[in-house]
Amino acid sequence: MKDIDKRVSIIAKACNDKKGFDIKVLNLKKLTTIADYFIIASGNSTTQVKAITDEIEQKMEEAGFYLQNKEGHRSARWVLLDFGDIVTHVFHKEDREFYNLEKLWADGEELVLDGIL
Repeated sequence: MKDIDKRVSIIAKACNDKKGFDIKVLNLKKLTTIADYFIIASGNSTTQVKAITDEIEQKMEEAGFYLQNKEGHRSARWVLLDFGDIVTHVFHKEDREFYNLEKLWADGEELVLDGIL
C-alpha cells in the first residue's frame, strides 16, 4: 500500500469508527494544487464532530503522520484538518448540506471506500 493510500485509509477508518457518515474521498490531483485528496465526513452533533476529528488526529499521530493545521475545532460545525496533501473536512450534517463541497469539487474523482471501512 502506498503512503497516501495508508493515510487515506487511516482517516476514513477513524471517521467510521466514531460513527461518522457519508464519508467521501475525492481525488483532486488533476484539479488543484491545494491538496491531492479531500476527505469529507459528517457527524450528527458538535460533540460527534469533535470526537471524529480527535480520533483522526490520534490515529494519524500513532501512525507517524502529523497535522499541519486545524481550523474550526472550537465550534465543531466544520472542522478542517490539514495533513498537507490530504485535507479532511468534518461537518455537522446541516453545515455539510449548506456548503456542499462535493458539488463544488464535482470534477474530482470519488474513490471507492469498499474494503477500507
